[in-house]
Amino acid sequence: MKSTSPNNGCEEGEERAAGFVLFRTTPQDRHYLLLRHRSDGHWAFPKGRLEPGEDEFAAAVREIFEETSIEQVRPIAGFRETSSYHVSRNGRRVGKTVAYYLAETKRSKVSLSFEHTDFQWLRLEEAVGVLTYAESRRILADADRLLSELATSREPGACR
Repeated sequence: MKSTSPNNGCEEGEERAAGFVLFRTTPQDRHYLLLRHRSDGHWAFPKGRLEPGEDEFAAAVREIFEETSIEQVRPIAGFRETSSYHVSRNGRRVGKTVAYYLAETKRSKVSLSFEHTDFQWLRLEEAVGVLTYAESRRILADADRLLSELATSREPGACR
């Protein structure tokens, strides 16, 4: 994964970011939001750097609004996945860790920020085929598994 953000005030050589695996449910299926990044065209979830003094969840909420204009999300308890990788900053290799949360929205309309060129709401199978990085596919699979488990536990007659 690649980022173009400058260091966010963390220790030298480390960046922290946060985002959401955002979904909406239709009568037919569950759809996940993917964004195409302007910088290199990769497809990923909405995310961005933490600002000084900001916690991960607050950064994720801020980023979802800044990148999509979606304000109302319903977080799903029990989901926090991380992805760690390296990016290049001014010729230096820098470690980056992104924390992802899971949330639902009723809204399908997206207004993209300047950082992105396209978006798609996709079913799981389609999203897996579009996501650029294997780590994103792993996080999506974990999110979908949790949502399926939660749905099963809420069905009438399910063991609790």
